[in-house]
Amino acid sequence: MQTKLTLRLDDALIERAKAYAARSGRSVSALVADFFAQLDAPSTDEDGLTPRVRALRGVMAGSQLDEVDYHAYLEAKYR
Repeated sequence: MQTKLTLRLDDALIERAKAYAARSGRSVSALVADFFAQLDAPSTDEDGLTPRVRALRGVMAGSQLDEVDYHAYLEAKYR
């Protein structure tokens, strides 16, 4: 069963939430529901990683990039 919930938030925060929701293709209600669902979820698993970091694990497997490439990227970015 879904129940309506009223939140009182700063207008600027509401606009930021709406913009983020639009960019991510979700509703503000879905964002809030996901946040509430994570409140009592364990922050780390047995591997000590947060869910966000765990989701990124292996995304660059097989990549030929290394630390030298990263330093070159940073140098170019901050020139």
